[in-house]
Amino acid sequence: MDYLQGLNLSQRAAVEQTEGPVMIVAGAGSGKTRVITYRVAHLIQKGIDPFNILVLTFTNKAAKEMRERITKVVGNEAKNIWMGTFHSVFAKILRVEAHHIGYPSNFTIYDTDDSKSLIRSILKEMQLDDKLYNANFVYNRISSAKNNLISPAEYQKNAQIQAEDQSGGRGNMAQIYQTYAQRCYKAGAMDFDDLLFKTNVLLKDHPEVLYKYQTKFKYLMVDEYQDTNFSQYLIVKRLAAVNENICVVGDDAQSIYAFRGANIQNILNFEKDYPDLNVFKLEQNYRSTQNIVNAANSIISNNKNQLKKEVFSENEIGDKINVVRAFSDNEEGKMVAESILQDRSLHALNFKDFAILYRTNAQSRAMEEALRKLNVPYKIYGGTSFYQRKEIKDLIAYFRLTFNPNDEEALKRVINYPRRGIGDTSVERIFIAADQQQTSTWNVIINPQSFLDGRTAAVVYPFGSLIQSFQVLAKNNNAYDVALHIAQHSGLLKDLYEDKSVEGLNRYENIQELLNGIKEFSEREDIEEKGLDVFMQDIALLTNDDNDKNPNADTVSLMTIHSSKGLEFSQVYIVGLEENLFPSQLSLNSRTDLEEERRLFYVATTRAEKKLTLSYATSRYRWGTLNNCEPSRFIDEIDPRYLALDFKAPSVKTSANDPFAKERSNWSQSQDVFTKPKPKVIPKTTSILPKAHQPSPGFAPSDTSNLQVGMEVEHERFGFGKVINLEGTKPEIKATIFFKELGQKQLLLKFAKLRIVNN
Repeated sequence: MDYLQGLNLSQRAAVEQTEGPVMIVAGAGSGKTRVITYRVAHLIQKGIDPFNILVLTFTNKAAKEMRERITKVVGNEAKNIWMGTFHSVFAKILRVEAHHIGYPSNFTIYDTDDSKSLIRSILKEMQLDDKLYNANFVYNRISSAKNNLISPAEYQKNAQIQAEDQSGGRGNMAQIYQTYAQRCYKAGAMDFDDLLFKTNVLLKDHPEVLYKYQTKFKYLMVDEYQDTNFSQYLIVKRLAAVNENICVVGDDAQSIYAFRGANIQNILNFEKDYPDLNVFKLEQNYRSTQNIVNAANSIISNNKNQLKKEVFSENEIGDKINVVRAFSDNEEGKMVAESILQDRSLHALNFKDFAILYRTNAQSRAMEEALRKLNVPYKIYGGTSFYQRKEIKDLIAYFRLTFNPNDEEALKRVINYPRRGIGDTSVERIFIAADQQQTSTWNVIINPQSFLDGRTAAVVYPFGSLIQSFQVLAKNNNAYDVALHIAQHSGLLKDLYEDKSVEGLNRYENIQELLNGIKEFSEREDIEEKGLDVFMQDIALLTNDDNDKNPNADTVSLMTIHSSKGLEFSQVYIVGLEENLFPSQLSLNSRTDLEEERRLFYVATTRAEKKLTLSYATSRYRWGTLNNCEPSRFIDEIDPRYLALDFKAPSVKTSANDPFAKERSNWSQSQDVFTKPKPKVIPKTTSILPKAHQPSPGFAPSDTSNLQVGMEVEHERFGFGKVINLEGTKPEIKATIFFKELGQKQLLLKFAKLRIVNN
């Protein structure tokens, strides 16, 4: 059994314990997949029929990788293992047993779009407001009910659920759910959630079927057990009830999917279900340096609700974790991009060795723009490039139409979004009329009574007037004011705001982030023309999705932390570490939610192999308002022995005459004054990191016409600094100022708004 020779003692013990209930607590980078695959191979080598082994995973990729590894050990017998995702395995069982619950064996499986289309039809038939009963909201509500094994009848009887629906003005939810279930049944269809829901019904109501599979699956293994929901938990528990040869593998410290229904208590309370449980802890991290592993341990130690383990590494000690401060998210992106180029050159790395992780999709904008400006190739992992997301393209289509009303692609995209009664038939009539009369579609739209029938003309005319109003506004206003007006008055912002699903909130945040970028553009001091049309030209190259689709391409990876789970990179940047962003503002209402955010941070830190950098901005735009930001409490929770504070912008050059070199040096060398923080309670305590600049009371810009080198000045956002150079002639004089907190910056005096502190 040569395959056992490469295992450490804990791994080998977990592989060889094949009988009875087993829990393998696998720390990050501890060789979990190797242990699972070798354990299955070991069962087969001992003579267990692979047809009697069930292995459940959360991704097809994981199942494929495991089967390939097992095949290398035991050969083609690996093909006979029941292995796959929960949904694929139980869909296979339902094909055989569906007649027990009144379904044909060839039932259709509805995807998300199918389900939402059916929901929209039901809402229309019931004559319900599709804004109040948003299809996404209804779909997620039904999905949540099914994952908690709540049938339509039980939904109707549950007083708490009914009270929630009534308070939200959605008293018809139970009827919608009932009708939806009936229509699926009548069509011989199951949606994604039904594959688990109906399996539970099958096993509960038909004991002969349950016994059949209890005796068939003599050995069960479940990967990523911390991510199971109530429905999955119950299926596994029922199937394992006879033989109790069940092995679950997971890490409570990496439970980050509560928003999808995952219940961390399934792994925390596993021993209560099986008192004679054998527990094996895989605590050696083979992925990361000692500093990264030790820092991650200090982070997760702040969680009270966890399975205790001591993860360690025997790799090199490695660099300390860099903590970088930026003035804004754009500067943060610039610093990260410059750092990647520098480290790639110094250490002969590839771009694919780098990853940038963020809490929300909207944060990718600043990172993407900074990387593009430096010609750094990148790919968005598990998501869409910021400017390719539907909601962004929708709003940009309104911008395009405002400045070029003959842009027919933009017209087709937004003429009936949000819905305004201009359906496909009306759009077709517009194009036919334009073609027949040899005129533009825009001419038809602004003069509909001359080309269209009365009803069509009545619904088209307001749209033409709306776009014309945008055109008038755009002539004399800056980019941000026009963009915000269009977002509001087009109805797009309202439509997204009313969608309270997870996806809807993400789309709403993305529009906010686009507007933030436009706000920053409109306040740039180095340009005079600040119209929305100029902004459109500025981002023209950013709207083309030219990312290499080759998965092996040499590109920097950008992704949310949720998408990064299971991946690893030589160098990792975790950006946007600010209170109310990470941890999310929504997580600060309870310890349970805050601890999940901390686990998310733990997952992010443990993706790094060699080098980890944390960054935050001291100011960030939110709906056009510049807000001061406070560093995340999670930075404070890292043992300062493993941190290196780097508060210099990469472009700053120091010299013997640098007035603030000593202060910066003190910052970078003052590690010894920090003491290890005590475990935090939910309220944010005083940070070890400096706060954003607060302007002096009564701050007012001075007349800078006689500004001279050597004068001390104050900038409303950059803080205090000293003028070290002046160049150019009036009114284009540029001042080079060294700011104490941010380093050297060059400002155009006529826009700079400086207060002279002394002469």
